[in-house]
Amino acid sequence: MWRSGACGGGTGGARRRPRRVLPLLALAVATVLAACGSPPPRLAGTPPVPGMRVLTTGLAAPWELVWGPDGWLWVTEKIGKRVDRISPADGTRTVALTVPDASASGAQDGLLGLAFAGDSAFVAYTYDAVPPPAEDLRAKIVRYHRDPGGTLSAPVEVISGLPASHDHDGGRLILGPDQKLWYSLGDQGNNQFDRACQPIRSQDLPTAAQVAAKDWSTYAGKVLRIDLDGSVPSDNPVIHGVRSHVVTYGHRNPQGLAVGPGGRIFSDEHGPKSDDEINLLRPGANYGWPYVSGFRDDQAYRYADWSAAPDCPQLTYDDYQDPPSVPRGPPETVWNSPDYVEPLRTMYTVPTGHNFQDPQCTPDDYYLCWPSIAPAALDYLPAEGAPDPAVANALLVPALKTGSVFVFPLTGDGGSLRGDTIQLFRTRNRYRDVALSADHTHLYVATDSDGQAGPQSGSRTGTLDDPGSVLEFPLTGLTAPTR
Repeated sequence: MWRSGACGGGTGGARRRPRRVLPLLALAVATVLAACGSPPPRLAGTPPVPGMRVLTTGLAAPWELVWGPDGWLWVTEKIGKRVDRISPADGTRTVALTVPDASASGAQDGLLGLAFAGDSAFVAYTYDAVPPPAEDLRAKIVRYHRDPGGTLSAPVEVISGLPASHDHDGGRLILGPDQKLWYSLGDQGNNQFDRACQPIRSQDLPTAAQVAAKDWSTYAGKVLRIDLDGSVPSDNPVIHGVRSHVVTYGHRNPQGLAVGPGGRIFSDEHGPKSDDEINLLRPGANYGWPYVSGFRDDQAYRYADWSAAPDCPQLTYDDYQDPPSVPRGPPETVWNSPDYVEPLRTMYTVPTGHNFQDPQCTPDDYYLCWPSIAPAALDYLPAEGAPDPAVANALLVPALKTGSVFVFPLTGDGGSLRGDTIQLFRTRNRYRDVALSADHTHLYVATDSDGQAGPQSGSRTGTLDDPGSVLEFPLTGLTAPTR
């Protein structure tokens, strides 16, 4: 049974009962979900979405999708190692930049974030810091000049040596209203699978000596705030006595960053099996990982530190059963930090004892049936000029597992979430990123080139309808008229 009260809000926020599911016009286009975290219904298939247009195809793992200052869509190809420009009129595609030095294993490393500031474009990617066949993955951000002809040139390294791996790299890059770069870094996939013996460092903070030496090894599991020249902003928070690029910490894999009302910065991140999160980032705040997943409620999660097991190299990692030699952290409600901040919402919180080995999925794809959506990115649609009240003043979250976009309405002051969550534009795809047209009448969605969609999008076969594509959806006509 799904636990009611999964949405809560803020530290110490009261738990509320789920709201009823409300009807929308044309369920093929949108489904309204209970506000407090009930999962969407499972569908046998998905009908065509009215007004959908396939703008372009053939991209090699598109990752970041941005509406550029030139009125074109810009996309990074994680595996293709390219930055492309795409005409929103007819899908014409040109290559603006190729980055041969980017690593591209086919996992989560590669050419990732992209952000614009005036005539500059900032590109984030992973690279191998040592000659092959050895491997030492790191990440860097490079500034390029945006040429009048639509190409990028004159690279200047902004920051390098950031943590990177084949898993949980974060990699989202935005320009804040403060004219600072905000960059997300995941926990590197440590403490699980083939990295089970590597410790999670999301709670580790840099020392003054490390900052002076440009040793960024503790930056995993953090969101960074960076001056455009790569230096540490003078107004970054002092956390435990040290000012660094770190603006928030305690993250697992934050792949979404967006500027909301009042210049607030929001993020979303993947949970371990449940408890994907929507967070409002507060300077100096600790979001709890790995001691807390979702709310600090002791529900269906307790930290198991495989990396601290004395026999870790001899163990076979198991996602469902911890051997006796693997030490456990304190219960969520016992652990605490003066910097801790709870998420605005989870997708979804379930009670202890929930069966994560759902028989509707096979052992090879149990993860597809976990109570989560796999939030891959984040965008914000302001109320002013919104084409439909359903998406006004709301966060837009593309989901990898469900092949849809989730809409989370914000309160008037923009400080918390309200009301019902809407699920839009379901197709048999994995949604990697979204971008809004300049007039906010259309939403563009980048889809993964491969992988499996979950049962909520009607496919568990790995067959995707529009792999490596950019799709266009109208943002009008989503709600029924008032009677």
